Amino acid sequence: MIFASNLKMLNKNFYFFIILFVFLNSCSGTSSKGLFGTGVSVAIDPRSLGTQIDDSIMEKNLTTRLTIEEKKYFLSVKTKVLDGRIFITGKVDNPEEKLKITKIAWETRGVRSVRNDIKIKEKFNFKQSAKDTLITSQLRAALIINKNIKSSNYQIDTYKKNIYIYGIARNRDELKIVVDEANSVLDVNKVIASILLVEDLRIQKD
Repeated sequence: MIFASNLKMLNKNFYFFIILFVFLNSCSGTSSKGLFGTGVSVAIDPRSLGTQIDDSIMEKNLTTRLTIEEKKYFLSVKTKVLDGRIFITGKVDNPEEKLKITKIAWETRGVRSVRNDIKIKEKFNFKQSAKDTLITSQLRAALIINKNIKSSNYQIDTYKKNIYIYGIARNRDELKIVVDEANSVLDVNKVIASILLVEDLRIQKD
């Protein structure tokens, strides 16, 4: 009975990691996706092709190691790598988990910096969650409409009416426009922008 139970557990874990592997290879490729997987051609990505590949490998590596550490992180923690810089968002149960995830991120080969914006879970508030979703949608729409912004180069997360923006701006004017658009969204508390400039990338696209 013990042997059968252990065998069943091994089979369960095996199938889980097979699904994880397929998912990572289907959603994290750089050949036809935009900077944040929006379906836009990589031709608009200001990073060199080599940097895009390196970032993609780092991101897959980190996602896999986090999932091996705790399966729940596969859905509750989001990661993005830009020019060797790791950005992390999501929710965990306690501060110790946040510190553990930060440590795992720093152990990623090739990492230049880590920004951990993970929040500690609180009792679910439907009204607050709906408001955060609305704020994210409003800002996403504003970035898409604005012709001076490459909206596919930005990722947006909202938590308790605080907007977190990650991405790459072509120049300082675009960076300012993005932040101004975020600040103009109704009922926003604070805008936290982690936006790189093309001129700051180690290797830019030719």
